[in-house]
Amino acid sequence: MKFIAEIDIMPHKELLDPQGKTVANNLKYINIHEVSDVRIGKHVLMTLEAGSEEEAAEKVKVACEKLLANLIMETYSFSLKAE
Repeated sequence: MKFIAEIDIMPHKELLDPQGKTVANNLKYINIHEVSDVRIGKHVLMTLEAGSEEEAAEKVKVACEKLLANLIMETYSFSLKAE
């Protein structure tokens, strides 16, 4: 069975996000005001084969925890959809 995982990886809220801070500080230069915070992360689409949704979720979890996300600095969440 084929699944598509949509994975979002974001820096922990407690940590400074230098990219987000730079974007937030420079929005005024393109005439966008009243933005209090910007956080920048990663969005990953993964297509995978698995026997069940539970097996697919476990594969995605392992990929996130061992390769895609730095758990010291980032959190992740994902959704799965059968294709």
